[in-house]
Amino acid sequence: MTTLWQASQQIHSAEAHPESFTEAALSAASDINGEGKRVFLSLYAEQALLTSQQAGARWLAGKPKSAIDGLPVSIKDLFDVANEATTAGSNLLASAQPAQQNATIVNRLIQAGAAIVGKTNMTEFAYSGLGINPHYGTPANPWRRDEKRIPGGSSSGAAVAVSDGMCLAAVGTDTGGSVRIPAALCGLTGFKPSARRIDQTGTLPLSTSLDSIGVIAHDVRSCWLLDAVIADAPLTLSECDLTQARFAIPQTRVLDGLDENVSHAWMNALERLRTAGATLVELPLEALAELESMNARGGITAYESWQWHQQGAQSNPEAYDPQVLTRLQRGSLLTDQDAEALYQQRAAWKNKVEAELTGFDGMLMPTVPRVAPTLAELDNSAVYMQINALMLRNPSIINMLDGCAISLPCHQADTAPVGLMLASTQGKDAQLLSWALAIEIILIRGN
Repeated sequence: MTTLWQASQQIHSAEAHPESFTEAALSAASDINGEGKRVFLSLYAEQALLTSQQAGARWLAGKPKSAIDGLPVSIKDLFDVANEATTAGSNLLASAQPAQQNATIVNRLIQAGAAIVGKTNMTEFAYSGLGINPHYGTPANPWRRDEKRIPGGSSSGAAVAVSDGMCLAAVGTDTGGSVRIPAALCGLTGFKPSARRIDQTGTLPLSTSLDSIGVIAHDVRSCWLLDAVIADAPLTLSECDLTQARFAIPQTRVLDGLDENVSHAWMNALERLRTAGATLVELPLEALAELESMNARGGITAYESWQWHQQGAQSNPEAYDPQVLTRLQRGSLLTDQDAEALYQQRAAWKNKVEAELTGFDGMLMPTVPRVAPTLAELDNSAVYMQINALMLRNPSIINMLDGCAISLPCHQADTAPVGLMLASTQGKDAQLLSWALAIEIILIRGN
């Protein structure tokens, strides 16, 4: 499948026109036998095609707005689009007042000439890593689609839109893994930048202390290309030599409970990196064990999300997904004093972990410890909560660290998708993506 990076290169060399990519994306989105009706909550077919056609003329004139001018991308239903209600995958906001203006990232996409094909489905209010939505349906994972496996969340529609060719890349959000989890489960690449690199104005919040805006695409360069458009400043990538790399492999929590597929792909990926000359250091990083107690009562996410949802959850609880409502209500039990203690704990924990990671080029871990379960498996509420916590466990570490991370596909071809996560501390985004490029080459060669 053509990547965003490849499409940009083809247009630049006049081998293709942007309209062809947008037409293909819209065709996939409108296929009655496809997942489009569960992927998109709003489809902007006419406008996307017009945008792409106008971009084609600019490319022919040698005056494109950006490297992605006219190429099809999607946006998560958390971002304001002027004159539309931002529903965040909910029933509660279906009749909300329309947004008065676009979110900052939407304006940046428009300024870059991107063909925004539509708003993608998601876990209601982004409060789950599974991607299930009882209101609008759940897009099926591309892996063994007939088995109806979850796509991962909360940016569920974003991942399936990319995997099924309904766009070349997608913009999502990531508060505890909501870009990286669906990327890992769907065999894609998901990048969560340091939170403050991308302006979140016009983005419906989940937890303002942990929210970040990220991207999903087929490869590292495509993520970098889209990130460069929506971020406050583009990243400069450099060539990295894996024989000079020193990566930490945390030993606390992150390797617990790996299923057979993930364990095999994980060990195979590490062996390939060692063969390529990378130094891999097992690091106890015992501070990771502290997160369990910090989040035992819902943590910062529960407290902050309750501040936003308190009125709606109390006056109209039946409008919520029961699984989401249960998690939101945990925040009602946390006082301002509890929250202040959590913020202090987080700051101390962050300093401790950053100190232990000094001297490393990043840390490696499985993005999630198991492959995508079927929707049927999650009908039981207790199982839902158990697997949701498992999926969020590793990615959420990086949000608590306020760091950056990328999930790369590391499974063998024709096997269940598995993600390898490379992560680093705050502000190391350029170095992270540069190392990810080098790792990606090794993982691809292994296939």
